[in-house]
Amino acid sequence: MTKIFNNTEVAFALKTDTELDRAYFLFKMIANEPLVRIGTAVTNFALKAHLPVEGLIRATVFDHFCGGTTEDDCLTVVDKMFTKGVSSVLDYSVEGKEEEEQFDAALEMTLKTIEFAKERLAIPFAVFKPTGFGRFYLYEKVGEKQTLTPEELVEWNRVVERFDIVCKTAHEKDVALLIDGEESWMQDAADDLVTDMMRKYNKDKAIVFNTLQLYRWDRLDYLKRLHNIAKAENFHIGMKLVRGAYMEKENKRAEEKGYPTPICASKEATDINYDATVIYMMENLEKMSIFAGTHNEESSYKLMDLMHKMNIAKNDNRIWFGQLYGMSDNISYNLAQNGYNVAKYLPFGPVRDVMPYLIRRAEENTSVAGQTSRELNLLKAERDRRKQLR
Repeated sequence: MTKIFNNTEVAFALKTDTELDRAYFLFKMIANEPLVRIGTAVTNFALKAHLPVEGLIRATVFDHFCGGTTEDDCLTVVDKMFTKGVSSVLDYSVEGKEEEEQFDAALEMTLKTIEFAKERLAIPFAVFKPTGFGRFYLYEKVGEKQTLTPEELVEWNRVVERFDIVCKTAHEKDVALLIDGEESWMQDAADDLVTDMMRKYNKDKAIVFNTLQLYRWDRLDYLKRLHNIAKAENFHIGMKLVRGAYMEKENKRAEEKGYPTPICASKEATDINYDATVIYMMENLEKMSIFAGTHNEESSYKLMDLMHKMNIAKNDNRIWFGQLYGMSDNISYNLAQNGYNVAKYLPFGPVRDVMPYLIRRAEENTSVAGQTSRELNLLKAERDRRKQLR
């Protein structure tokens, strides 16, 4: 397979020299772990103290990793990326809310993004987080099969109703819907809920997609069990495949509570698990659809290679590649240039509310070996290339 991800001219074609410099500066900062820790603490303090830092955040890290503060704000970015064949997934990235009004607001926003997606070829998916629709503790309690109080039961039924409203709307509008994965100790309840939605709305094709976090060693087995259910009950499976985003938290909790960690023993074991799951889904493509959410070049090449060997068209709608906005442009734009389906997650929301998401991004980039240095090397290569042309 020809290596295509080193082409920086394609990767950064949409970036002005100024944007390229800003990206280089940002990743240089993210590469410095103590700086990320200090920056995170200072930013949290400044926001809590209501210091006027939103303008600074907006001009740097926010504009690099986010599409805007509202869904309309994002359209400039959406249209710009689509000129190069890269689609968008509008992701309302407000995290950590715990009140019913906020869950209803998240529901309304998700319905709005489904409407957006229906009207625009450039937005093929909508997305939401389970904890955007209900309290974390409630998922945890349901997953552990604990008895809910009468009040909690009413509350849980509202969570189920929000899921159903969104999935039903997505089905009616024919818009694929990605449901994000979260921490393992709340995921069982979310999995059961999403399976129910697949039963109802994935009869003809995958509309509802769950997420498999494949740094968990048990997820391929889970997929195989789900596949048996889907075959018996005749529905399609949609899955977003990612490595995962809560590793430190998962390991820490397992240690504190004295149970075996659900996380693979090594990065290599995670990679093997990810690629094995891709192979399993590709072998069962007649009833499955894949959204391969990865910044890993090797895994992307392996999926491309499989498609080629299995004689599957590059633009087969059952296979999508996905990356986060502001990262791995070398993968996204080169895939699109070569005719593959690719979509960027485009987070949006008020600057203050999106900060937990942005802080997690910075911390993740710091902890993933090689990710930041790869971004820096590519940005440097493109800056050098442009200098030579002047």
